[in-house]
Amino acid sequence: MSNVSYYTAEGLKKLREEVGHLRDIERPKASQAIAEARDKGDLSENAEYDAAKEAQGLLELKIAKMEQILSNARLIDESQLDTSKILVLSTVKLKNQSNGAEMKYTLVAESEADLKTGRISVNSPIGKGLLGKKVGDTVKITVPNGTLKFSVLEITRG
Repeated sequence: MSNVSYYTAEGLKKLREEVGHLRDIERPKASQAIAEARDKGDLSENAEYDAAKEAQGLLELKIAKMEQILSNARLIDESQLDTSKILVLSTVKLKNQSNGAEMKYTLVAESEADLKTGRISVNSPIGKGLLGKKVGDTVKITVPNGTLKFSVLEITRG
């Protein structure tokens, strides 16, 4: 089953750069570490060699995972987004019904999420709860600490 993820141009560029760095910089370093450990003698009792091989295996696993994500990544044309409902890359202004606090979030792909900058994953409980909602809707979202109730005040593009 493919797991399509949607990215901004910036997020997709960053993902490609990270995969390239792992392939072009980290992979040769891992191979070099194995070669250096191999040169130190008997492989049956060489902990440095075993550690280098294990590190290489973990690196290859990470590269394969990221290449899979990249192969399923789709670029979103922000100018084509519908602002009548909440979608990926929507910036939404919410009002917490319990305390009256207003907050603004942009829904992004999981790898682009950064709560400090107000970017939350569409796969998070809040992100999932907001998808498809419209201005004026009241949304109840269950999170690990309980249930939150929000009013959707405004929807804009990224």
